[in-house]
Amino acid sequence: MKGNFIKMKQDNRYHLAVDIGASSGRHILGYIEDGKLILKEIYRFENHLVQRHNHLCWDVDELFEQIKKGMHECAKQGYSPKTMGIDTWGVDFVLLDEHGKRISDAVSYRDLRTTGIIDQVEKIVPFAEHYLHTGIQYQPFNTVYQLLAIQKEQPSLLDQAQTLLMMPDYFQYRLTGNIAQEYTNATTTALVDASTKNWDFDLIERLHLPKRIFQKITSSGTVLGKLTDEIKEETGLDVEVILPASHDTGSAFIAVPTKDEHSVFISSGTWSLLGVENSVPITTDKSMRLNFTNEGGYQYRFRFLKNIMGLWMLQQIRRELKDAGNTYQFIELIELAKQAKDFRAIVDVNDTRFLAPKSMLDEVVTACKDTGQAIPSTVGEVLQVVYQSLAYCYKQAIHQLEKITERKFTCINIVGGGCQDMYLHQLTADVTGLTVYAGPIEGTALGNILVQMITSKEIKDIAEARKFIRNSFEIKEIKPR
Repeated sequence: MKGNFIKMKQDNRYHLAVDIGASSGRHILGYIEDGKLILKEIYRFENHLVQRHNHLCWDVDELFEQIKKGMHECAKQGYSPKTMGIDTWGVDFVLLDEHGKRISDAVSYRDLRTTGIIDQVEKIVPFAEHYLHTGIQYQPFNTVYQLLAIQKEQPSLLDQAQTLLMMPDYFQYRLTGNIAQEYTNATTTALVDASTKNWDFDLIERLHLPKRIFQKITSSGTVLGKLTDEIKEETGLDVEVILPASHDTGSAFIAVPTKDEHSVFISSGTWSLLGVENSVPITTDKSMRLNFTNEGGYQYRFRFLKNIMGLWMLQQIRRELKDAGNTYQFIELIELAKQAKDFRAIVDVNDTRFLAPKSMLDEVVTACKDTGQAIPSTVGEVLQVVYQSLAYCYKQAIHQLEKITERKFTCINIVGGGCQDMYLHQLTADVTGLTVYAGPIEGTALGNILVQMITSKEIKDIAEARKFIRNSFEIKEIKPR
């Protein structure tokens, strides 16, 4: 793969977002034209889990190859962006040795290696104290529990490790040779102090984790540097890498086009991240009991939100049907669900049983049996259970959010790939009684690009960025029936 192309658009207005989710990745080019933000998809690729050393892992090397292929495709199409940035999901990481070589697999949060680890941590640092310091909700796959699983299973690996890098930090290191740990993704480790916005080294020491692996935390909007000569040669691009809000939800929240302080945000994709932006963390006993989190956001704001399983269940049902020889588009799955609209059963979408079941179809059926409800007997009925359950989970989370924040919410803004699912939006509007505003679709990539534009001084600030979004993209309004 060589990248020496003659016809290149040397216009500095182009910015490239590499947005990698749990099921797919994309390269999106962004620029301003005639006062509007324009997005152009350059390249798209699949992401999936592989089994390695008895664990579910991300195929890190393949993902990096896809990052480079997308960059090459950008050059091939004649674009030479001024800047680029990478965002991914949170929590997962790799370890590097003293030579900067990766020495660990990128084990997925869906792996079960952290089972029972919370009990080990509770003896050292009670969760109430842990939450008070970090503001991060309990999830069995939080980075802190993954590190302690390594400590238990492979202590020699931590002895060798010199650096921990979250997934986007690692990919950007491979592009530039420069190491940085970006703030928004670092907070998902549950090892960053919410007050100081730095590593909680007291907590790290008490858990007997090596302090040396935690590098200085860097804010989004920081210029990381130019591509290495090798990457320039391979991709045909000569671009500056800027750290976006590298946690995909952090980028997605930037792209929420609202001025209404009474709006709830949902970043809808494999996960549904439902919440609001705050200038300070909320670490009360009530927020802890209701399992809300305070993830770091752009410019050190906090995303106070609830993690909800999201479209993962639908994605897995579609994949399962495909493996059985039945290829459905999502629009066809929605029609199957509509045909079963009178079927009534609700499951807890946040139950860990749905994280990585052998069969999502069977697991939903079993969950209905276990709770003494009507048992779905068709694919459409299973899908209807998932749709209803998501809508009711959103309603419950909004009610809890109102209790914690003592605010009344009047509408919901949904961004991300999931904002195309109008059936879910209508169910959500009906169940919550709130108007839903859906769009833009590429919210995460857009938030990534906006940070690049603000850093490059093409856009003044977040307020101006959101004004651009409102003027540039269709936002659909769905009222409750």
